[in-house]
Amino acid sequence: MSRALFTAAVLAAAPIAATALAPVSAHAAPAHAAPVHAANTFDGVWLFDDAPPNPGVTMMEVTTRGGVIAGRVTTHWYGPIAMQAPHVENGVLHFTTRNINDREHPTRDWSVVLEDGKAHLKGQIWESAIDSKGYRGTSADARARAFHFAPLPPLGQPIPAHLAATPPMGWSSWNKFADRIDDKTVRAMADAMVSTGLRDAGYRYINIDDGWQGERDAQGVLHPNARFPDMKALADYVHARGLKIGIYSSQGPRTCAGYEGSYGHVQQDAQTFAAWGFDYLKYDLCSGEWFYPDADTVKRSYHEMGAALAATGRPIVFSLCEYGRFDVGTWGRDVGGQLWRTTGDITDDYATMARIGFDKNGDPAWAGPHGWNDPDMLEVGNGGMSPDEYRTHMALWAMSAAPLMMGHDLRESTGETLALLTNPRVIAIDRDSKGIQGKAVRKVGTMEVWARPLADGRVALALFNRGEAAASLAPSAQDAGLTTVSGAQDVWTGQASADFGATRTVPAHGVILLVVSGH
Repeated sequence: MSRALFTAAVLAAAPIAATALAPVSAHAAPAHAAPVHAANTFDGVWLFDDAPPNPGVTMMEVTTRGGVIAGRVTTHWYGPIAMQAPHVENGVLHFTTRNINDREHPTRDWSVVLEDGKAHLKGQIWESAIDSKGYRGTSADARARAFHFAPLPPLGQPIPAHLAATPPMGWSSWNKFADRIDDKTVRAMADAMVSTGLRDAGYRYINIDDGWQGERDAQGVLHPNARFPDMKALADYVHARGLKIGIYSSQGPRTCAGYEGSYGHVQQDAQTFAAWGFDYLKYDLCSGEWFYPDADTVKRSYHEMGAALAATGRPIVFSLCEYGRFDVGTWGRDVGGQLWRTTGDITDDYATMARIGFDKNGDPAWAGPHGWNDPDMLEVGNGGMSPDEYRTHMALWAMSAAPLMMGHDLRESTGETLALLTNPRVIAIDRDSKGIQGKAVRKVGTMEVWARPLADGRVALALFNRGEAAASLAPSAQDAGLTTVSGAQDVWTGQASADFGATRTVPAHGVILLVVSGH
């Protein structure tokens, strides 16, 4: 499921720590602003207790000074949202607010109507519609519900990279379970990773994505929710099976599924993750994109956590998830990252997988040992694509030197799924020590030929058919960057492939994957 669509199931937001807000900046008075002697019936503090959790409106504050109205709406996700050009017209308070992730709507219109002594607030931010009623509160209530801003440190020195010499391999909970994940399921996935032979094939990480978080205690320490009674014991269980374990957070106040983020607690959370014994952190921008809207602040927010992880002394792979913004591959290593997402979320269909794999898989120049373009998790085994399409999925990720993070229920792996995921020749291409990301070297109609040089001097060659019908193409030595080809191996079967240069027919949405040698 796409996180952008994941709103209906988010949990109710927890109270935000009390602290004073910065003053609201005054806006220039519009021509239709109330006259100086008029009282504004919207002035004051309005409290919202039953608003939907995303964005989690908690309070509205309105003031009128010298006939100029100013105000803000405080939320769990985005903190205080400033009112732009607020004015009263025909008994309705109108204003606009900044918007995110919507080029067609950089701002959104909001309104407030007084109904039976309550403030009926309507508006929208990104994909979340607001339609809630609030009641009058006091200045003490405002102080109790005020948002606590956290300072963002300046960008520090580059953080040395020592982990992930090859792309990480493992399993992540999101694609199959979303936030409906628990201790029992994670343990079952660890057991299945071993019993199916996936561990021995190279898959090592069992990663808990969003949905594990509970609340913070009086000291600010984040505790797991009731579905995860003992994180240290869970990590020990996974480690005892020869595996590593990962966890998830966000630099925003709320994660993408509406749970507690690391905003204001970065160093504290890094220490907690290390104390529990985690080996991997996926750090998802989520609500942090409101606070960190540009390249500078995004880089600094990731460096803050990268430095905090390094300070724990525990080797923790740092996975950056900011959807490929700001040419992340040019700075991902410097902030401590070993892999960085190049796109939004994958879904289990050919169109989305192909768009990501062919067109949104990152600049090959960015990839190499200790730093990898991440086109998102694998959907192999979830059932939404055909066998040919899943082979294309696996081949694209291997040719791209991408992390291989499975996303299905490992307990339900079929023989066909396991054969694809554990194919040693495909995995060898993906994890080749030279670390060169493959790329398209020739395009003919619906066909694309990709090449990837390997450390032993051979070249992986993929013939992809992006069309809706079978298509034919003859590979050439030049496709592989060679003058002559002396041998070719079919990666799927392991058998020698005779007559390398012969015309080959590739099924719709399918791939022929070879490893060739020559001069």
